Amino acid sequence: MLLYSFVAGITVILATFVKKTEDKDRGLSRQRMLNGIILSALFCILTALAALRLEVGNDYGTYVVTAHEIFQRGFVVTERGFNFVVRLLYTLSGKEDHILMFAVFGAAIVTVFLKTFKEQSESFVLTFFLFMSLGIYFRTFNTVRYYFALSIAVYSLKYLVDIKFATNSKAGIKSFIQANNEELQDLIKFLVLIAIAALFHKSVLAVIPMYLICRLSLNKWVAMVLSAFGLGVLIFQNKIMEIVLILYPSYKNTIYIEESHSITENAPIILRCVLVLILRLACYREAIEHNRGNKLYFNMNFMAIGLYVFCYWLPLVTRFGYYLITPHILLVPNVIMAVKDSEKKRRLIFVLIFIGIIYFTYFLFTATNDGVRVLPYKSWLFYEKNWLNQTDTF
Repeated sequence: MLLYSFVAGITVILATFVKKTEDKDRGLSRQRMLNGIILSALFCILTALAALRLEVGNDYGTYVVTAHEIFQRGFVVTERGFNFVVRLLYTLSGKEDHILMFAVFGAAIVTVFLKTFKEQSESFVLTFFLFMSLGIYFRTFNTVRYYFALSIAVYSLKYLVDIKFATNSKAGIKSFIQANNEELQDLIKFLVLIAIAALFHKSVLAVIPMYLICRLSLNKWVAMVLSAFGLGVLIFQNKIMEIVLILYPSYKNTIYIEESHSITENAPIILRCVLVLILRLACYREAIEHNRGNKLYFNMNFMAIGLYVFCYWLPLVTRFGYYLITPHILLVPNVIMAVKDSEKKRRLIFVLIFIGIIYFTYFLFTATNDGVRVLPYKSWLFYEKNWLNQTDTF
């Protein structure tokens, strides 16, 4: 706990020095240099913590076995992109080096998230604070394939935020393409990124319909259709499970499918989504009404509530839900920074920090639970093959 608290504290302090720079300022200004130094420091700290871990994560051992089977050309259910990277790393290292594999994926995940924060957040430090306090960074120690795909999915939102097709009922297809050339290019970039992410975790394909639906204006008709769909999911649970197992074949005939689940298991996440709804009520006119990006993120929040309420019985619901709630780390800071009343903005920041600290404390006390198990932290630096002949924990 102390190690994670220290890392979270020192990195958040460093993040306060990262400031937004003007795009028109192409020169190597002092702030740009400072941003580069701080981002490099954050990358090194976060990557080092991920790379030095040993047996940290609920599925660490499973990944070691899977990587062995991949290298030995055995049967695996993991995606081709992940298989290719594992074979490449093991071939280059000349041995089955799972430590290298975790280090490379840790570095990739941190890189994509930091790039996302820098390019898409109106407040890098607030977004980074949520990244750490909500435990998102520490959860990346689990299911590295999934979190790499998740990082790409969140980054891909930049290509959906500003899409607004110009329509003309009398215009032909050629005229439509010419009028919406940039929008179509952004849509293609979004689809390409998701296709790349799917090479590492197929579940990310679900964001294509989810994110595109969230691009729609949320009115009573859309709400009625989504509600009807939610009720249909409750009624046709078996059929939905069959579809899910296509994306997650490794869960077939496992205890995860046999276990029963209740809606209370997702209470913390639902509460988090409700708090975001309260923020919407408090800041709608000044921060959301005329902001397509924030509207997109809020629609994702609505969909997340529906998913966790209607699909609570699904053992893998969080795998799909995280694609919708992780953008909270962009939404909340963007809304707060759009508030013009300085006193109101200070109060919102104070509340955000207070809730973040409370949630981080809750996360640390649950980090040893099954399904998480990112505590206790162990490092291969002190593994028995090295000079201490034992494994130290922090």
